[in-house]
Amino acid sequence: MLQEPFAVGNSFIHRIDPRFRLISALLYSIVVAILYGFYPLIASVVISGLLIRTAGLNGKAVLKRLALVNGFVLIFWLILPFTAKGNILYTIGFLNIYEPGVVLALQVTLKSNAIVMAFIAMVSTMSFSTLGHTLNSLGLPQKFVFLFVLTYRYIFVIEQEYKKIWRSIKIRGFSPKTTIHCYKTYAYMIGMIFVRASARADRVYRAMLCRGFDGCFYTLSEFPSSSRNWLFLVMMIFLSAFILLMEFCFYG
Repeated sequence: MLQEPFAVGNSFIHRIDPRFRLISALLYSIVVAILYGFYPLIASVVISGLLIRTAGLNGKAVLKRLALVNGFVLIFWLILPFTAKGNILYTIGFLNIYEPGVVLALQVTLKSNAIVMAFIAMVSTMSFSTLGHTLNSLGLPQKFVFLFVLTYRYIFVIEQEYKKIWRSIKIRGFSPKTTIHCYKTYAYMIGMIFVRASARADRVYRAMLCRGFDGCFYTLSEFPSSSRNWLFLVMMIFLSAFILLMEFCFYG
């Protein structure tokens, strides 16, 4: 099922025009991505944390999403300290831990967490349909927006079809093994998922035509016209310029 736990709220960020939020998130993430100094990176993490706080989001839910990201970041910690050679910080048996690798892994960790938290605060606080309409209003091709929104929506439908098929073969006593029969069963299952997805796509298209689909993207969400939108954008530009100035002052 569709889950958008951060989309509902009445915080200051929730009331900002989604277009301004998306532009601010992109601008801020680009600035954070080009940082290398630890002071500006730490400042960016603090700013992103304040954005989360301003959006009034559930801390546990945010940490769960950060845990997924940091699971991938962990791979860098398992590789970079041992491969990016330079000054040796520590030796474990025949393995050397190099300073450049540790520094690079830490930079990746800070950048990824700051960017993800910023997107959670500014982009995840809008529904996916609103995000699609926002992209369309900012000039992205309408076909791309349709593909983007429908793909997101029907990933969950395909997941439900997969679960139905999986339950049916489990009821029939299927047990995963390294046998030809098992591999054939998986192949049939994948093929059936594609068949059902194709049939569902045809039904959805016919249903859209019956409901008067004319190729335009509509949403019930309103984009409020308010001075706070520009205030928020100016604030994000100022914060981005601030951490960029820190980068040049300390490490330029």
